[in-house]
Amino acid sequence: MLKLMQNRRVRIPADTELKDRLVGVQRVVKVTKGGRAFGFSAIVVVGDEKSIVGIGLGKSKDVSTAISKAIDSAKKSLVKIPIYNGTIPHEQSSKFGGAKIVIKPASSGTGIKAGGAMRAVLESVGVTDVLAKSKGSSNPHNLVKVTLKALLELRDPRTIAHTRGVKLETVFNG
Repeated sequence: MLKLMQNRRVRIPADTELKDRLVGVQRVVKVTKGGRAFGFSAIVVVGDEKSIVGIGLGKSKDVSTAISKAIDSAKKSLVKIPIYNGTIPHEQSSKFGGAKIVIKPASSGTGIKAGGAMRAVLESVGVTDVLAKSKGSSNPHNLVKVTLKALLELRDPRTIAHTRGVKLETVFNG
């Protein structure tokens, strides 16, 4: 997944409006000789709702610091995803850890048919019509990562036409 992200990483202007969505906050415990040390881990999705998205994880002793660290981490890992008419270009399935997902393009007016963690990523990207199903693990960390992995594996019709050396109409028609 890291290799896919490096290929699509983008730099955005400072005036771009990024919206962040908190996916989850978990309390984590580190057991030491002196007892238990409690902390928090937060996962955040940041996007401009126009095909740019990033995910970040932050850990700290208090919730607000963990969230701000996660937002900073997400802003450093922004990637561009191909979106056409509010949906994805083609069906895609992916697996990360124990989480498996399938996302399919949908007709206009369908909305986002997806669960919690997947919905946050898809809304941040700017997808308005999509059908999605998660199988296996419902761990929000893995669901966010597998959703981003599936979106990174999407291929743009213009790129496919250029790679094959054919006209764009040929890719759509045949």
